[in-house]
Amino acid sequence: MIISNKPVQFLLLALLALTPSVNFAASVDSIYIKTEAVEPVAGSHKELDTHAEEEEFNASELINSHIGDAHDFHIADWNGHPISFNLPVILWTNNGLEIFSSEKFHHDNSGHHAIDVNGQKLVRYKEIIFYADKFEEMTPEERDGGAFAFDARPLDFSITKNVFSMMMSAIVLFFLFFAVARSYKKNPKAPKGLAGFLEPLVTFVRDEIAIPNIGTKKYAKYMPYLLTIFFFIWVNNLIGLIPFFPFSSNLTGNIYFTFVMAFITFIVTTLSGNKTYWGHIFNTPGVPVWLAPIMIPVEIIGMLTKPFALMIRLFANITAGHIIILSLVSLIFIFKTVAIGPVAGAFVLFMSVLEMLVAALQAYVFTLLSALFIGQAVEEHDHH
Repeated sequence: MIISNKPVQFLLLALLALTPSVNFAASVDSIYIKTEAVEPVAGSHKELDTHAEEEEFNASELINSHIGDAHDFHIADWNGHPISFNLPVILWTNNGLEIFSSEKFHHDNSGHHAIDVNGQKLVRYKEIIFYADKFEEMTPEERDGGAFAFDARPLDFSITKNVFSMMMSAIVLFFLFFAVARSYKKNPKAPKGLAGFLEPLVTFVRDEIAIPNIGTKKYAKYMPYLLTIFFFIWVNNLIGLIPFFPFSSNLTGNIYFTFVMAFITFIVTTLSGNKTYWGHIFNTPGVPVWLAPIMIPVEIIGMLTKPFALMIRLFANITAGHIIILSLVSLIFIFKTVAIGPVAGAFVLFMSVLEMLVAALQAYVFTLLSALFIGQAVEEHDHH
């Protein structure tokens, strides 16, 4: 008798959707804000219990902690104490190279816990490490924009969650395609197993992305780059959907990461530009000479808006999905009732499945637009 596998598929999807909720609930204790106890008024019928402290759930702080970068992986809380996997902090300070565990820092990121590293006081504020004396002199606005306060902070080469995720995904892809290459050497005619799964994806990138946008003559030159960004973005998108260690990072939802990826596409496009491409920018065909002072800046701005669109599209779509899922789960703790659980759980299940589609779609869109921009740079126009 053949048993349908539909219940099994539904169970797997349900587990996938509920996993963020489990991880969410495990860390929820550290996202409550304790309000100060109010002194009771003698003789008042509204006397308060000075030993009781009301706790208020802070959804925005929890969401920011999940979508942001960190120096450690917060796994769970046990008896009010966080269980974390601490990553190495690597700094180039005024005293030279310093390497130590992020465990030295206090678990919260209030920025008021300074540590001593070989005679230097350092403080961490929103995952940015400052010299303590410089930090105390900064205004709140300067602290929030501290990523660019280079005179107030050491050079940071730390292995954060995003860096750890990037290295892990690179290693996974290396071994993945190394195994595929060995498979093709043994059996070049009929790929099986892993090679059989990846071959349609590789041919899809070649036949549906590279050749239509770059052309049959020049596509092969750019295939390694297009395949790299497609699989690299896709794998990291999927890693961001798994909420437990060693995953749970939000690499592709980090604006710095998407900026670097878009900048690489811009460099490849710019260096690949031929005479026709640059002629269109600095001497637009069919445009009077007197319009050149207007058209040239417009064309140059157009060159810059293309990678900017790449950067924002990937960042916004991935980050939005994470925020929506976490916001839906937060409803249970905001309304303080399990009655909202089935409704929130149904929407979380729907969004989790949708995010799996978005993970592949955003990798495809980024690769497609990169190929399109490169194709415009290398395109040869026929002259009649």
